[in-house]
Amino acid sequence: MALEAPPPPPPIQSKTKFQLKRRFTASAAGFLRRDSQQRAAHFPSSPFSVQKTSYRTPSPILAAAVKERKAGAVTESESKPVRIVALVGQGTLSPLKGTPWEEVMLHTAKRLKWVDEGYEMLVFTDDICQSGNENAVNFMTELRRADILVIVSVTNQDSVNWIQTKSENVGNIICFDSSPNLSNKLGGSYIHKETKGNIFGKIFDTSQSKDSESVEVVQTVSQAWDRHNTDDIRFCLLVIINAYIRPVPILKNLRSKGLSTLSCMVKNCGPQILNCLLDPNCRKALQCLNQCSPVDQVCNYRCIASYESPNLEAFSLCVLQKNNCLGLDAKIPDKPYVPPMVKFQGKDLCHETAEDLFVGWLGSLNWSWRVVAGQNPAYDQFPCQYQLFYRGKARGSFWYEPVFQVRTLEGKMVWRRRKYRVKRSKIPGTFNFSVLDNGVISNEFWTVVDVPDDLSWGLFYYSGAARAAGQCYTGAVLVSPDGAYPNDMHKGRLAAALEKCGIKEWELYTVNNSSCLNPPLGIPEGSSLHSVIQVKNQTVISMVGLADA
Repeated sequence: MALEAPPPPPPIQSKTKFQLKRRFTASAAGFLRRDSQQRAAHFPSSPFSVQKTSYRTPSPILAAAVKERKAGAVTESESKPVRIVALVGQGTLSPLKGTPWEEVMLHTAKRLKWVDEGYEMLVFTDDICQSGNENAVNFMTELRRADILVIVSVTNQDSVNWIQTKSENVGNIICFDSSPNLSNKLGGSYIHKETKGNIFGKIFDTSQSKDSESVEVVQTVSQAWDRHNTDDIRFCLLVIINAYIRPVPILKNLRSKGLSTLSCMVKNCGPQILNCLLDPNCRKALQCLNQCSPVDQVCNYRCIASYESPNLEAFSLCVLQKNNCLGLDAKIPDKPYVPPMVKFQGKDLCHETAEDLFVGWLGSLNWSWRVVAGQNPAYDQFPCQYQLFYRGKARGSFWYEPVFQVRTLEGKMVWRRRKYRVKRSKIPGTFNFSVLDNGVISNEFWTVVDVPDDLSWGLFYYSGAARAAGQCYTGAVLVSPDGAYPNDMHKGRLAAALEKCGIKEWELYTVNNSSCLNPPLGIPEGSSLHSVIQVKNQTVISMVGLADA
């Protein structure tokens, strides 16, 4: 974007594009927050300070209500719409698989509605600046009442000049990948900058900045934008709304709890803290998390997966799950509503059949499904993902165990495995999942969106929350027996299934299934598989009761 705060030392990044707090994520990042004066630094998680270091990341807890000093400005009726106007360069392409920016921003407008129906974003292309037609009049009408103007990939000088003369009364202007001649404004104040090199080289002159909160807002938005995914594009806008328009409830966990957090940790979890700091892997995990932005879930979960250990789990279990020292909370998102499929092989879907669809190819193959792609980049960065679904020994029990590879931050390839308890929900094809992941419980709601009669592929949607970590998330996984993408014959059906989830195909992250040697598969002895569907010799025969039809 055209806004950048003075960059900190580069955080640890994954080599892929970038929510998995489908697993434990960002909260631990603050447990080891330090500064060069060895004093406790405020952070959304905690002010816990351990040792000297020369690096300290600015807290993106930013103006999570901007120290509440703007409380008077945000206490207006929250029923008033937040109006956003987006102006994108005509014909410009995004880094999201070359999708036009106009389409990306129109999709973002839809996704904003899932957070709050009062968020209204209209999208225009910059060719409107040279036209005098009705659309240009509509643009000016909307611009005059806009709370935020978002400018994306606008470099045409005529458009730039036109924007400069027409946008003076907009309180918040933010420019991404655009001309360096365009100015950025937050809370009614222009952000001073100087230009170095190309249009991506802008940096902030923080000495002239009105307040540090604006710099923190900018840094958080800059880092999120650079991850180039639809979750973070939406997050950028929510941060601006939260800081300068009105509070955004799902960002409430960005507020620091101060000394109460440290007191809770020391009072309740002293041994766990000490054991973690004495354990090289646990200590590395905290140090690694310390270098991640709390909202960069790719970075955070890669730290967890790289250095997970019993001491890290005990630390998180005590600080987060048992004592909630950070005072966090989160609820499973209820939007978008995704309906389950209703029929399989010509019959109404029942709970038993839906479970069998999860079990998939297990028995004929050594796994239920392999993940082809997903819409949750924090998890879909990991290669070689296998799904194991099976019925347990206990009556009515059902389990899910994902197995996946992680290239650790030290360059090693390791296998990881999780275990979810699965319970039927009210409607066939919907399920409640729960998992203890590195000391934090995640609860998720899964939906079987579509599976063809031949089990050639499947699409499963999920939404979840880790309350103790203050994280909520949504996502989807596209699966097949061999990890290969469905062929063109299924293109229309797959697009329709994704549309039910509010997902565009260009949002999916392809899982690397190219080198998956010796995965630690297998299920517990005494487990059972299919109840209704018959799968033999890698072929779906039929449902029981249909074989003779």
